[in-house]
Amino acid sequence: MPIEVRGQAPLLQVYDMPTSVHFYRDLLGFELVNHAPEYAPGRFHWALLRLNGVELMLNTKYEFDDQRPPKVVLKHDIGLYFGCPDVDAAYRHIREKGIDAKEPHVAPYGMKQLYIRDPDGFSLCFQWSG
Repeated sequence: MPIEVRGQAPLLQVYDMPTSVHFYRDLLGFELVNHAPEYAPGRFHWALLRLNGVELMLNTKYEFDDQRPPKVVLKHDIGLYFGCPDVDAAYRHIREKGIDAKEPHVAPYGMKQLYIRDPDGFSLCFQWSG
């Protein structure tokens, strides 16, 4: 009998937790479900976010703020793909929130896709069969 799996929650290592939480919660609409104890007002090292049953975890890459090197946005090999039935509406929402994005396009394999990058350079794709 195979392992019963009911979901997935990728864990992303982020440079600055408040910036990442703002992006995912306030701009994309994720709910902040849980987080580690605060070590300063509004600051914590781990968070669980959820949007329509999709979960995502964030963890600070650097334990202490004063140990972080100067910020360098990397383009990671990791991409997150979200099923999104109305890619055009997602594009309008993202643009209204001030996020830079190119218009959605249909890939050669038939998926209508909208790509953006989060504050840490992770690629996010909102897609649906075109």
